[in-house]
Amino acid sequence: METRPSTDLPVVATEYNGKDRNTFLFGWNPQAELWNGRLAMIGFLAYLLWDLAGYSVVRDILHLVR
Repeated sequence: METRPSTDLPVVATEYNGKDRNTFLFGWNPQAELWNGRLAMIGFLAYLLWDLAGYSVVRDILHLVR
């Protein structure tokens, strides 16, 4: 089994294109999917907190449908 010292590890996690995966790059690129998922999770959490605070848009819309 081959072992490597920790100093041989890369400083940043890179995608296959060799760029930092956490940088914000505008346009079509591999980093866009990461940022899209992160922003979607933030939006979903924000809506859940908004709903728990009593401002449920979905409940109001469903009440109108009945």
